[in-house]
Amino acid sequence: MKREKLDSKFKGMLLRYVLLILVAIPNLWIFYTIFTPLTVYPVYLITGIFFNVMIIGKSVLIINNSVSIELIKACIAGAAYYLLLIFNLSVPNIRLKKRLIMIGVSFLALLILNIARIVVLTSIYVAGNPLFNLAHEIFWYALSTVFVLGIWFAEVRIFKVKDIPVYTDIKFLLKKIKIK
Repeated sequence: MKREKLDSKFKGMLLRYVLLILVAIPNLWIFYTIFTPLTVYPVYLITGIFFNVMIIGKSVLIINNSVSIELIKACIAGAAYYLLLIFNLSVPNIRLKKRLIMIGVSFLALLILNIARIVVLTSIYVAGNPLFNLAHEIFWYALSTVFVLGIWFAEVRIFKVKDIPVYTDIKFLLKKIKIK
């Protein structure tokens, strides 16, 4: 591999991982700043079709003047968006335009699934269904992981991703390190 191309590959790798570190500081605030309103307002509009809903502050829904639901950080799923970003940025050999499209598609898919999840759970809660806690736990522990992995595997297939996140970079680095 030519020296210039090798230097460019190292710089690209360094940039991708530095970006991942910077985005995580402090406490994924960028994801919560962006995705809180993008989650709360659609949930408000959709639940408003079925119930009388008001928004108090930035993230509390009052439903039928009696039920209060606060969409906390865990509901917004900032860590899930970050995991998708990790998957997308830790794969080498993807052109910038394609990478940006992949990130946008993955974030949009997660946003739609998350809004649907919150609307379904809200409906179960407002209905007073005794299975709410079980449904909430299943959505929280199992389906949230399935959502993220499902989105990533769909991206791999749709965008024909050939490399493995992190592993391909480590393999490249180990190949270039010369131990005497």
